[in-house]
Amino acid sequence: MTRVLLTGGSGFIAVHVLEALLKQGHSVVTSVRSETKAQMLRDTFPDASKDRLDFVIVDDIARPGAFDEAVKSDPPFDWAIHTASPFHFNVTDTKKDLLDPAIIGTTGVLKAINENAPSVKRVWLTNGPQVITSSFASIFSPTIGNRPGYTYSEKDWNPITEEEAIQNPPNAYRASKTFAEKAAWDFVEKEKPASDQLQMCPPLVFGPIHPKLQTLDTLNTSNQRIRDMMLGKMQDEIPPSGVHIWIDVRDLALAHVRAAERDEAQGKRFFVTAGYYSNSELADCLKELSPGLEGKIAKKGGEFPEGGYFDFDNSRTKETLGVEFRSLKEMVKDTIPTLKAIGA
Repeated sequence: MTRVLLTGGSGFIAVHVLEALLKQGHSVVTSVRSETKAQMLRDTFPDASKDRLDFVIVDDIARPGAFDEAVKSDPPFDWAIHTASPFHFNVTDTKKDLLDPAIIGTTGVLKAINENAPSVKRVWLTNGPQVITSSFASIFSPTIGNRPGYTYSEKDWNPITEEEAIQNPPNAYRASKTFAEKAAWDFVEKEKPASDQLQMCPPLVFGPIHPKLQTLDTLNTSNQRIRDMMLGKMQDEIPPSGVHIWIDVRDLALAHVRAAERDEAQGKRFFVTAGYYSNSELADCLKELSPGLEGKIAKKGGEFPEGGYFDFDNSRTKETLGVEFRSLKEMVKDTIPTLKAIGA
């Protein structure tokens, strides 16, 4: 049985990764900020015994040495998946609230593993066996615009600067993902750790929530637009979509597990997206699947931009990881009851 360290286990993406790992028979220790979060996860997975699911408290991921003890385990860890990083714009200090947790948290995990957990073979970063969760924010160049005819792939990097990063929360978020991922690759280049590393770069992440872990006020940023449509907050006009590509959180979670299990995935960056979507299409799905919402959601707005939009290449994810992506309609169908369960 593979032993896995998963950081930030109560987060929207992380809890689905946790669920996928448990389904595949792995043993997981996840870091959480408090014992309250740990108990919420125990309640979410009541059938998971302590040898299958255990916890370690890391109250501040930006604190130096935060993960030094968390990476130690008996039996020792085989894999590490780092998903603990903020994605929200409700900040007062862009450096303290977004940049430091992402960058210091990521490099802190890598240093801790390198120095204290020689058994770890792979690390993921969910940005980004290490898997780190990164983001499409580290790939996309928003200042260039929609770029019709251009194809984004794993080769692209957001050119955002440190000066631009501190101008506003959206810039700080994009910079946090970009700088954290680059710091991780620089760490590998300089320190040459024994573990392999790979990065996951998803765009907007939608999908079902675990009601015991979230409230209407604590939803992940992407799902908030579904919540707002269900609550009648878009009756006058549907707002622009922003980035027009997405992925179902369950497909992203599966991609994490597949990447850990496949040798050919190691040392690579994965642009994981199901394809295009618009807020208008999202609204149409909601109205079709839940007819009572017809009068709560506007009939205009949220369409694809005139003049075209960039292309994308997700062939590495499909070919290397074998992920088959859910449709937008299936995602909405499965998400509606979970949001209703918390009051939407």
